[in-house]
Amino acid sequence: MLAPSGVAQAATNEFTFARLRYGADYVESWPRWQADWPEAETHFSRGLMRLTVLDVAEDGQVLRISDEAIFDYPWLYVVEAGSMSMSDHDTALLREYLLRGGFLMVDDFHGPIEWQLFELQMSRTFPDRPIVDLEHHAEPFHVLYDLSERQQIPGIRALMNGQTWEKGGRHPHWRGVMDDVGRVMVAINFNQDIGDAWEHADDAHYPAPLTTQAYRMGVNYVVYAMTH
Repeated sequence: MLAPSGVAQAATNEFTFARLRYGADYVESWPRWQADWPEAETHFSRGLMRLTVLDVAEDGQVLRISDEAIFDYPWLYVVEAGSMSMSDHDTALLREYLLRGGFLMVDDFHGPIEWQLFELQMSRTFPDRPIVDLEHHAEPFHVLYDLSERQQIPGIRALMNGQTWEKGGRHPHWRGVMDDVGRVMVAINFNQDIGDAWEHADDAHYPAPLTTQAYRMGVNYVVYAMTH
């Protein structure tokens, strides 16, 4: 697993779990982009090996938005998106990446304040493209597993407190940003923490049905990204 201070290596496998790193690490003792790292990608990548025929790298990769190496990875993952900040250069590079066929999975942010901050970054990236709710028939929910029915995927700390939500984000949402032909470029899992379900897949305290849905959702997103 690449250390956060490492240098991105060229992708050699068909699929590598690539996590976006943002902000200045020295500002926080625990950078928010690092939530569930590296256990989430380690567990999910192993599951992806078992559940698909993709050539999956055992180790994940950590990339800054400003790193042009993102173009080597068809699928990117970002967490705590309500804390994400991007420069004009970052937004231009992310826009180019997505319009050229890249896919971004957004996860682990909650409540109205974090949504407003994330929405601001997306409006800078795509001022002419709205964020829309993904309907039940949307292809990412059916490309491999049928996910017509979905539950809110909570963080384990919320579960330990007897609830499935945090920061006022009571209701789960699955949203997206589309390109000109209707391809989902950005898959937004709001008021949810899919990465926690991956990270705690082997923890008896985390409900198995929620872990199963989280894996199936992630697999669908990856297969969709690799085939569109």
